[in-house]
Amino acid sequence: MRPVPVRCPACEEPLAVKALFCPACGTEVVGRFALNEFALLPKEHLDFLRLFVRARGNLKEVERLLGVSYPTVRARLEALLKALGYEAEAREKEDRLEVLEALRRGEITLEEAAARLREGKG
Repeated sequence: MRPVPVRCPACEEPLAVKALFCPACGTEVVGRFALNEFALLPKEHLDFLRLFVRARGNLKEVERLLGVSYPTVRARLEALLKALGYEAEAREKEDRLEVLEALRRGEITLEEAAARLREGKG
């Protein structure tokens, strides 16, 4: 079987699922169904995600399996996260960690750290 198309061949807009079919008993379910974010990934991202899961999230193992450098693996992971819409969440977490690290090093006061975290600037 071929993968489910996710883009309209005429206008390139996302397709919606309208019917499902059970090959075992012939039951059809008709309605409007949303595809999950993984179903909408391009093949290259989906292939990387499968490999990442197979390697149990170990980027060094992904590096070995693909035969590419660690920075290349990181770049592919970042591209996958961006495609899934997780980039903003990851950036916000990194920003919070940077504020806490600056506080630990004594570069900012507790009040400054609290203000930055409240404002969403870290």
